[in-house]
Amino acid sequence: MTQSSKGLEGIVAAQTGISHIDGEHGRLLYRGLDINVLAEHSTFEETTSLLWYGKLPNRKQYESFRRKMIENRLIPNEVIALLLLLPKKTTVMGVLRTAVSALAPFDPETGDNSLDANVNKSIRLTAAMPTIVAAWERIRNGLWPVTPSTELDHAANFLYMLTGKEPDPAAARVLDQCLILHADHGLNASTFAARITASTLSNLHSAITSAIGTLRGPLHGGANEQVMRMLLEIGDVDRVDHYMRGALAARKKIMGFGHRVYKADDPRAAWLRSLARELAETTGNQRWYLMSERIREIVQSERSLPVNVDFYSASVYYTLGIPIDLFTPIFAISRVAGWTAHVYEQYADNRLIRPESEYVGPVDVPYITLDQRP
Repeated sequence: MTQSSKGLEGIVAAQTGISHIDGEHGRLLYRGLDINVLAEHSTFEETTSLLWYGKLPNRKQYESFRRKMIENRLIPNEVIALLLLLPKKTTVMGVLRTAVSALAPFDPETGDNSLDANVNKSIRLTAAMPTIVAAWERIRNGLWPVTPSTELDHAANFLYMLTGKEPDPAAARVLDQCLILHADHGLNASTFAARITASTLSNLHSAITSAIGTLRGPLHGGANEQVMRMLLEIGDVDRVDHYMRGALAARKKIMGFGHRVYKADDPRAAWLRSLARELAETTGNQRWYLMSERIREIVQSERSLPVNVDFYSASVYYTLGIPIDLFTPIFAISRVAGWTAHVYEQYADNRLIRPESEYVGPVDVPYITLDQRP
């Protein structure tokens, strides 16, 4: 019998041409392009087009793609009505999962599983997810949702829908870069969930609903929220050393460090660190960045752990004024680009994903009739 691997660690479960992780050297490539180049020069719309079509678009293709994204931001009134019926205590990820599932019957190509139809569905889903999250943030606070902009780019429009005010271009660019950095990352848990669902030949909405449900778990998508809650609990730079001494002595898990794949620092973390420093300087609010830097110094002096993508993204989002429980939904707003690309890839060369299990229970247990059982 093949030896089992807990958590499928080290098991290659699929071939992909979408993203490549070099864990030894801390590199991440989308379709062969280095994430550092994309974060510096690209936009989320262009990066999404790259992930879906396999190459960077030319000017005409880019403008067409961007316009399609803008045209599909509105969600059906029936889905807004559903949001209005949900209890206000419903988590944002729970709302997003429910709303994405609810969008399926309203999609004009819901019964068509061809590649062209799935790309169209992906455009509608990717455009709609920020609208869902922003609408719920306002609804749960007793406000009416803001109608999406017909001009702003994807990241800027999300910030606009949260507040009703056009965001500062620099802040919008920071969020845009964050979305690029989170767009895909190999066969992580939520992407694998999407591919498993797609492998049954279920539809794209079902696959993305599976991915959102998987991302909702704190071991996958909630780490940046926990990083920010830790920063808030510490409160100030002068309290970091005392807090960290206690946490390390108690062998407490420090969120934002360690990764199943990376041995060197996550390359996305370097960009987010730079963005956190930039925001600290432009806003004059240095506290969260300085605290993060001191925590990193202490942790890495005590434990040989790489910084991961969650550590600095927490203070970046918080400084942008984004509520903590929207951090993971923003991850989903970005990662849907990669999820859908993986769904196309699964459909294109499909085999039902059905791993074996290793039985470790008893055998040949005698049956005792009901009357004879103690």
